[in-house]
Amino acid sequence: MSEQVTSARAPFPFRQFVVKVHGRCNLSCRYCYLYEGPDQTWRDRPAATSPEVLDRTASRIAEHAVQHRLSALSLVLHGGEPLLAGAERLAHFTERVRAEVPGRCTVHPTVQTNGTLLTARRLDVLTQHGIRIGLSLDGGLAAHNTRRVDRAGRPSWPGAVRGARLLAERYPESYAGILAVVDPTTDPVELYESLLALRPPAIDLLLPHGNWSAPPPYLGSEPADPGATPYGDWLCAVFDRWWGVERRETKVRLFEECIALLLGLRASTESLGLAPFDAVVVETDGSIEQIDSLKSAFDGAARTGLDIFQNSFDDALGHPGVVARQAGAAALGAECRVCPLLAVCGGGHYAHRYRAGHGFANRSVYCADLQRFIRHVAGRLAGAATGPQVARAGTSVTGGDPW
Repeated sequence: MSEQVTSARAPFPFRQFVVKVHGRCNLSCRYCYLYEGPDQTWRDRPAATSPEVLDRTASRIAEHAVQHRLSALSLVLHGGEPLLAGAERLAHFTERVRAEVPGRCTVHPTVQTNGTLLTARRLDVLTQHGIRIGLSLDGGLAAHNTRRVDRAGRPSWPGAVRGARLLAERYPESYAGILAVVDPTTDPVELYESLLALRPPAIDLLLPHGNWSAPPPYLGSEPADPGATPYGDWLCAVFDRWWGVERRETKVRLFEECIALLLGLRASTESLGLAPFDAVVVETDGSIEQIDSLKSAFDGAARTGLDIFQNSFDDALGHPGVVARQAGAAALGAECRVCPLLAVCGGGHYAHRYRAGHGFANRSVYCADLQRFIRHVAGRLAGAATGPQVARAGTSVTGGDPW
């Protein structure tokens, strides 16, 4: 259960609305925490989100935008595999949200897809409605994606790379970027450069979801080598490759936000910092939930008991789990609160702090890796002889890109 954390300040409104437009996937990735993890609530929910749920969700988003005078919001069309719902339905829902929110509020829609269902016709529809496309891949080579298979066990890579190339070549204005999960057994520079070959405007490098009770691969709650930092080492190698070029080849969100935090600038990410979390999820049955990553901790970890027919998003702001994620350092354990890296690390990703019987008020299972990475980035900043490279790396962090 989430800790009972209270905050004297007013709740921070939601600005990211993750809507599950389809609850199933056409792939069966062997490591997927959503379908293979401890939380199996997806089994009892509809596969496809009904028009009634989508219409009510649009109204609730508009209600929240009016209540909090939002000037912009991020609409993330998610799944499962959202394109199973059809590009036209995604476009219709996006336009419904735009029509409902106040005229002063800009809607930034993005669909997050595995890329296998991307076609020119679907991309035409998405592009015409201003919906950006984010890809989820494990790397830019077939060898990096061997665990991403369809339900018959066939590799998904041929379809995924076909979709990625079509997006990059014909619809670059709609290309949001690539999400990739770190695998420390891969060659870090080779993997990064293989992603660059797909011409993403941005890359988001994510640590695999794990915690103290269910450690991620290659880490344990009591590792044989307590000084080992396989994920931190991997990130440092990619950072050096990214940092060392004369001209920036792409954005890497984790790197830019770490730099921003080290420089005392504003940044907003789940993985670092103490900024109040501002995302909420609507499931296919209309349930209002916390972010999916919590499902890697235990069954029901993301539940709030609320739904869009009976409750507003303001009701979700009062849920203890949401309050804890907006409480900053107050939600962290004593060890984190006295750490000199607190303002940058922020305790790491919330889901990675979980320990059965002790909740989330713990340091991250990636604590050593995060320290290794942050100190490395700080060292590179301190060693920079001139300012242009620091400015180049840090300015885009405050630019408001919803992806």
